[in-house]
Amino acid sequence: MASRLPRNLLIAVLVSAAGTAMISLLWKAIGGGDLPLHGWIALSIGVLGSVILAWLLMGLAFKSSREGWDDGVDNSLDPGRDQTGDDGR
Repeated sequence: MASRLPRNLLIAVLVSAAGTAMISLLWKAIGGGDLPLHGWIALSIGVLGSVILAWLLMGLAFKSSREGWDDGVDNSLDPGRDQTGDDGR
């Protein structure tokens, strides 16, 4: 797993760079002004942070599904649950 980390980080950085470039082109297409260096830094950090957050949350969802954490949930207090005891199976 540790050997995949550099590859995954490289992919995240490339996706971030592509997203930043797309936003920049869109900004210029709608007539926006030039973005100063601090704007580029903030935009890059925001896009990279969003990509990493999405990657981590999807990883946690897959990990939870594989390890069965979703199977043992007690839904007895769910207000939308059928009160007859028939769970539809």
